[in-house]
Amino acid sequence: MSTTVKAAVFHEIDAPPEIRDVVLPDPGPGQVRVRIAAAGVCHSDLSLSNGTLAQKMPAVLGHEGTGTVEAVGEGVTSVMPGQQVILNWAPPCRECWFCRQDEPHLCEHALDGMLTPYAALTDGTPVYPGLGTGAFAEATVVPAHAVVPLPDGIDPSVAAVLGCAVITGWGAVNNSARVRPGQSAVVMGLGGVGLSLLQAARLAGADPLIAVDVSPAKEDLARSLGATDFLVADTTLTKQVRGLTEGRGADHVFEVVGSAKVVRAAWKATRRGGTVTVVGLGRVDDEVSFNALELFHQARTLRGCVFGSSDPARDIPVLAEQVRSGDLKLSAMITDEISLEGVPEAFERMRRGQGGRSLVRFGA
Repeated sequence: MSTTVKAAVFHEIDAPPEIRDVVLPDPGPGQVRVRIAAAGVCHSDLSLSNGTLAQKMPAVLGHEGTGTVEAVGEGVTSVMPGQQVILNWAPPCRECWFCRQDEPHLCEHALDGMLTPYAALTDGTPVYPGLGTGAFAEATVVPAHAVVPLPDGIDPSVAAVLGCAVITGWGAVNNSARVRPGQSAVVMGLGGVGLSLLQAARLAGADPLIAVDVSPAKEDLARSLGATDFLVADTTLTKQVRGLTEGRGADHVFEVVGSAKVVRAAWKATRRGGTVTVVGLGRVDDEVSFNALELFHQARTLRGCVFGSSDPARDIPVLAEQVRSGDLKLSAMITDEISLEGVPEAFERMRRGQGGRSLVRFGA
């Protein structure tokens, strides 16, 4: 038996997807089929589509989503049909060296699912799931450990952003940088992850909390989510940040763009002894350089941050409580609701630096 669903299928690098029928097999042992309610459009999807990240084609991208379990394969006991879940694009194996060191976000096998076809076109052509997930479709089949039960009291459509943007931004603040109340923080780049990070820094007590973007149009949204100050990214950025931090620079600067130029700007905006956390995903040929003297003299920490150093099984319940309390605002970050046909334009908005998160809604 199999199930045929509509999906946005990417056939080649830097080409828009086609809306095609995709044939999903019934879930095998250890697998589940999820009927998708909503899927966020993440910058990582754009990176997969343009070759920044390697992706076998044809592929169904989309890795940030929620839905309802329709069917489970043999041996699955963690979820059941009818249960609402959040997709986890980086499911840890819990057995490799990194998992045993309590670093499941670095699991050696988290992305194994993207290497194997999970479905087929109607002519039998194998189709690969972007980041092992394939959420730009009416349904998908994933391993059971690649879903996390959706906590009660959370709207399953807006909860899609919990699966990547929010957990990455929140984790960058709380798991990686560990921002303390009263520390100053700068967030450079206000897409979905940056807006999530901004909210998490506010909840952590960062003050001042400075939002930075190339688009002045994002100021009102940034301030509504907790920014005490908003700066347009330009050549005066370092001077402006120092002017807001008693001349020192910020305790924490978060780079959420994925650009060597922005990493360098973040470094310059950080105080001596401060921390730069690189959350953005950049190109392999976009190199950042530092001289030996500045590394010694500035005593700054430069760190990467994969998936917010998070474990969804641990962190999603914490995030859900903040959503239920009203402290964490999910819908405020969603600036565009679209259909599958709207994915190419959502990619264009990301290229232009416009808006926050675009959300594909199914069955609306």
